[in-house]
Amino acid sequence: MTLRPWRLLRTTALSLLAVLLAAILAAWWLLAGSRAQLDGTVQLTGLAAPVGISRDALGTVTIDGKNRNDISYALGYVHAQERYFEMDLMRRLAAGELAALVGPAALPVDLNHRRHRLRAVAQAACAQLPPAQQLTLDRYRDGVNAGLAHLRVRPWEYLLLGSQPRPWRCEDSLLVIAAMYLDLNSDGRNERELHIAEMRAVLPGALVDFLLAPDPNWEAPLAGQLSPAPVIPTAQVFSLRRQVAAPVSARVLAAVAPALDEARPGSNSFAVGGALTGTGAAMLANDMHLGLRVPNVWFRTRLRYPDPTAPGGERDVNGVSLPGTPAVVVGSNGQIAWGFTNSYGDWADWVRVQRDPAHPQRYKVPEGWATIARHDERIRVKGRPDVILAVEDTRWGPLMGKDVDGTPLALDWIAHYPRSYNLALMQLERTTDVASALNLAATFGMPPQNLLVADSAGQLGWTIAGNAIPRRGSADPLLPYDGARTADGWQGWASAARYPRIEDPADDRLWTANNRTVDGAALALLGNGGHDLGARARQIRDDLRGRTRFTPVDLLDIQLDDRALLLARWQHLLQQTLIGARDPALRQMRRLTRDWHGRADVDSVDYRLVRAFRDQVSTMVLAPFAARVQQRHGDFSWPGQNSAEAAVWAMVEQQPMQLLDPKYASWQQLLLDAARQVAGALGRQPGGLAAGRWGERNRSDIRHPLSGALPGWLRRFVDMPEQPLPGDNNMPRVAAPGFGASERLDVSPGHEAQGILEMPGGQSDNPLSPFFGAGHRDWVEGRPTPLLPGKARYSLTMEPAKR
Repeated sequence: MTLRPWRLLRTTALSLLAVLLAAILAAWWLLAGSRAQLDGTVQLTGLAAPVGISRDALGTVTIDGKNRNDISYALGYVHAQERYFEMDLMRRLAAGELAALVGPAALPVDLNHRRHRLRAVAQAACAQLPPAQQLTLDRYRDGVNAGLAHLRVRPWEYLLLGSQPRPWRCEDSLLVIAAMYLDLNSDGRNERELHIAEMRAVLPGALVDFLLAPDPNWEAPLAGQLSPAPVIPTAQVFSLRRQVAAPVSARVLAAVAPALDEARPGSNSFAVGGALTGTGAAMLANDMHLGLRVPNVWFRTRLRYPDPTAPGGERDVNGVSLPGTPAVVVGSNGQIAWGFTNSYGDWADWVRVQRDPAHPQRYKVPEGWATIARHDERIRVKGRPDVILAVEDTRWGPLMGKDVDGTPLALDWIAHYPRSYNLALMQLERTTDVASALNLAATFGMPPQNLLVADSAGQLGWTIAGNAIPRRGSADPLLPYDGARTADGWQGWASAARYPRIEDPADDRLWTANNRTVDGAALALLGNGGHDLGARARQIRDDLRGRTRFTPVDLLDIQLDDRALLLARWQHLLQQTLIGARDPALRQMRRLTRDWHGRADVDSVDYRLVRAFRDQVSTMVLAPFAARVQQRHGDFSWPGQNSAEAAVWAMVEQQPMQLLDPKYASWQQLLLDAARQVAGALGRQPGGLAAGRWGERNRSDIRHPLSGALPGWLRRFVDMPEQPLPGDNNMPRVAAPGFGASERLDVSPGHEAQGILEMPGGQSDNPLSPFFGAGHRDWVEGRPTPLLPGKARYSLTMEPAKR
């Protein structure tokens, strides 16, 4: 009698265990069913000849085919099997269609992006592509849909979301390019220029010029002169101490601090000529800085196909492709190697639109009146009713904002033009030398980038890649202009002859790092869309000038340079500020920063303290100016992508009383207060100031897009391990939580066997894939990972279907 309850309990427990095991096995079976097919033979319609697909231990895919169209088909097949969900996210992000898949949380993003109507732009761009490019997209599309159809189970993310994947269309590949426009061009908002207009509407022009001035101490242009030193406005021009004080609230501080050193899409790219390599071939390094996720945005790819212009008659392309497109974006083809960095030119302008008071749907244009086009965009929201977004469109673009006087503003942005999208970049696969590559650059339908090219003959060169550089009229490009005036607006597109270009520099070195590269007429053509301060570029330039011989490992060493040269003067300022301080916390801060190691190392306490001091001083110095602008424009925040280092340093160094926050009697008082606030904030953590290492703040945070929807214990199966990272944003080794080098490539064309390609986040999005997270640890630790694939572990043959 007494055993029956225990038998019942045991039976219940065993039943529950069986149900749990069944659930685990079912989950495993479903997850395993969405893995890519790695071995065997598949027969597919659409192929002209057999294609071989092999993978090494990292998942690097090698595709061998008889022609590039079959290669495009096979690449689409592989991309879909390994990355379809991420491809879907990118096309939906650009089109403003995320909420239909993931629900209301994505609606704000959709509302912003749908205003641009980029799906309609992509459809128009597809229709006007040259026939050869249309065929390439068709072959890639067919391969993508075949790869998706050949999965036993749809990708696991759709199981989690309870959704079915939609087929791939040709326009979707151009929407992936549109997603890069959004990422590299301030999310299509152009808020920086709105905030500059707000500053100029409130503050004297000379003061705004000073506050936004570049810093010649850190510039490293490829050509031209350094900017002039910033000029501090006199008390007659402006004085904070003669004005009624504008309160510096927490809201004001929040409007300043995030913009000062924000992580922004960018890159490093640099090259050395054949005279410096020992092989006679030039050598290139490229690391593109983007938001990081699981899996990585890029895909390790090798393509081989017949080409009579290639050495040995076979084209052998190694690099990274962009899933969603058939292109190898950066890499080496045995004769040239190429890489990109974001140019930060000015690719969008605000246009003042004068509506007809009697007929509000009309607006003034140079030749008279035009009618505003209205588009009711239906945004589907999973689990909710559809949302209708009314988009009012002008000849310049959609109405998206208001000028400082309330006049409606339309956004004229190159991403709105179908000409801005094509596959001309793919021609680099078969280009044989630097000059030919630079000649092609002005045909590429992509966000305008710095293009760096190195060739096997030892030459190197730079230009701007992108076929949509506007020729501007007479208006100030950083302020809204009057659309009714013909002379103010865009006057068409720049010809290739006007693109700045450098070939074979005298010292055999080139570098770009989102900094200003040129001056004069070339700078006027490209514009200033928020150039980087230049500290990173200058450090790379000086690293290059510090050596006379280079190997790929030497270039990787420069990419991993985490020396904090910019902060050396701030460390000295902090030491001087704290002389004689009586507060025990400030005395401890001085002691901890006295021996300056000068690196953003994960164990560095001195770097974290000095960096925090610089940030705090900058925020406090700029806040009174931001407060004045916010009084009239409540949405104001400091213009992003515009370092204030020049103005802040000039003020703390020269200490002009007219620009000091009136609540302080002296600049020393402000500096002490800044140090005190840093000590208070960091001193509250366990272990106090001495325990505040840089790596505790600067952690990897590389996650799968859906990990936030999973229970905490499951996230570790789809995210990369949380790890401290060395580096920061004003040095070559750029690193921030969820942001950094999306790849590190170092290669000399013709010598790919010695090349390096590091990549975070792995090759596959399936946690059961042997390539999930593969290579990530090498990226974290900076260990050289070979560019060329290793021994083939898996081989798949694709054959034309028998008729």
